[in-house]
Amino acid sequence: MSRVQLALRVADLETSIAFYSKLFGTEPAKRREGYANFALTEPPLKLVLLEGEAGEDTRLDHLGIEVASTEEVTAAATRLEEAGLATFEENDTSCCYALQDKVWVTGPGKEPWEVYVVKADADTLGKSAVSTPGTCCGTTACGTPGEQAADPARPPAEAAADCACGS
Repeated sequence: MSRVQLALRVADLETSIAFYSKLFGTEPAKRREGYANFALTEPPLKLVLLEGEAGEDTRLDHLGIEVASTEEVTAAATRLEEAGLATFEENDTSCCYALQDKVWVTGPGKEPWEVYVVKADADTLGKSAVSTPGTCCGTTACGTPGEQAADPARPPAEAAADCACGS
């Protein structure tokens, strides 16, 4: 099964958890410090809540498509590259308290998308999920992984190496 992921950066994690628990009629599938996710089967959605700065409005952090296997991530990367989209791959990376393989692309409005598989649970939030100013793989001079990959003047691996965002 695959499902769409919507990751939101929220100012008040506990209030957001309470709201989405009521909205979906279920508790989060995973809760960690500064993080929660709802893994819904109907509708097929993974809602990720990432703790942001107090007083800020909720904002989109990134979008994703969760798939069942690394082979599906690889197939998506191939399909996206063949379609002419710049991609950035991360393998065995810790993100959202999970070990993942993923490929990033950036939409026309600079919205970051990932196609990913969760391989195992992890003890840390990880770099890919962090998109606060001053951190890599987020909103920085380096840009998101998709923005790094979208720069036609620089190969994705070179841009990632400068930011230490690679796998």
